[in-house]
Amino acid sequence: MDIHYFDSPLGTIKVRGDVAGVQEVRFEECLPEQKNTTVPNTLVPCVEQLQQFFAGERHAFDLDLNPQGTDFQRLIWALLRDLPFGSTISYLKLARQHGNTKAVRAVAAAIGKNPILVVIPCHRVIGSDGTLVGYAGGMERKEKLLQLEGFPVQTKLI
Repeated sequence: MDIHYFDSPLGTIKVRGDVAGVQEVRFEECLPEQKNTTVPNTLVPCVEQLQQFFAGERHAFDLDLNPQGTDFQRLIWALLRDLPFGSTISYLKLARQHGNTKAVRAVAAAIGKNPILVVIPCHRVIGSDGTLVGYAGGMERKEKLLQLEGFPVQTKLI
């Protein structure tokens, strides 16, 4: 399994995968003592496309993905991949797309297990009332990702 760490505008990102596809894209707080500066060939397309995304030059990813999860999780992640750049969807609407509005919690749990952040755009999932809720990469990053995509994020004043 190949691994590469690179710096993005939102922090260090770990990319992991092999010839079968990308298995992981995560923001990393704890870094290895030595980072390899050479991107493994299997990860070059992912790293390049992420860099283009953060530079505002890419709105969709064209990568072989190999996320590890249950059939249900992979189905929800596939639905997320169809969400267009700059759009959002609520957990409830995503559950409706799946065909079961009672599955909102299961949908939310699957989204929380998304191993390929940014590429599988779980940051585009918001609460039914339009508020930002939950993100494995942190709420500040979620807000910045949505702003990068042109979504007008409004913070609530308390």
